[in-house]
Amino acid sequence: MGKVVVVTGASTGFGRLISETLASKNYQVFATMRNVNGKNAGPAQQLRELAKRESLALHVVELDVTDDGSVEHAIRTVIDEAGRIDVLVNNAGYGLMGVTEAVTLEQAQRIMDTNFFGAVRMNRAVLPHMRKQKSGLLIHISSGAGRVVVPSMGFYCASKWAMEALAEEYRYELAGLGIDSVIIQPGAYPTAVFNNIERAADTTREEAYGAVNGIADRILGMLGAAKGNPQEIADVVLRTIETPPGRRKLRQRVGSGVQGIVDLNQLSATVQETILVAFGMAKLTKFEPQSSAMD
Repeated sequence: MGKVVVVTGASTGFGRLISETLASKNYQVFATMRNVNGKNAGPAQQLRELAKRESLALHVVELDVTDDGSVEHAIRTVIDEAGRIDVLVNNAGYGLMGVTEAVTLEQAQRIMDTNFFGAVRMNRAVLPHMRKQKSGLLIHISSGAGRVVVPSMGFYCASKWAMEALAEEYRYELAGLGIDSVIIQPGAYPTAVFNNIERAADTTREEAYGAVNGIADRILGMLGAAKGNPQEIADVVLRTIETPPGRRKLRQRVGSGVQGIVDLNQLSATVQETILVAFGMAKLTKFEPQSSAMD
């Protein structure tokens, strides 16, 4: 049996494709999602049927990344069944669009709780097991909006910027423990995410912004016209897992969009290296694979 992988937000989109792709390559995949007996009963059943039909080690597990108890219970379920966790794919998230002032505090807290704190909860839940086995990989599905600001998507960008900062910090802190942390930045792809985008709720505040108030619809139209194949993201996740420890890139930009993001990533890597050297941390933050039968 292959490595054990946990994928969040696996009911649709990238998460669903990642789960199916890895399972087809003989990984033991735990595809997690909310409401497996409610809203996501259909996707959950489809994955179970696929697993049975293709004899895949693909399991559906109830998990809400915004709920501490749900996260802890799901990870215990995985450990009880598989005995270890080799890879975590932090994919769960959603979009929020509109004039920033019109986003209510409740909306702002909710998107941060999912897109950012969801990854915090998941990482905290799996890392004790990865540290014990002296190996592991954290994959964070971010966005081009994790590096640049897209008009009308301020809080979505903020959540992804925060997640990228966290993922990079984990990269440095976990390197000496044999655990890797990486970021994948998808461009615009035609996935179900466009059906789940939330809009700023305080519409009375938008009225004062004139033409700026129409930017969200314009951006959404452009994103909705994306022609890329979302399978590309699942394939990059697979290649990342199969890349030998210590040779994985911190950030990978995938798909169409602002080409300058690649340049920004390269510049950031140079600046960060300078910072690490200045603080005498360059050697300490270099990945050194630990002895493990799974790597």
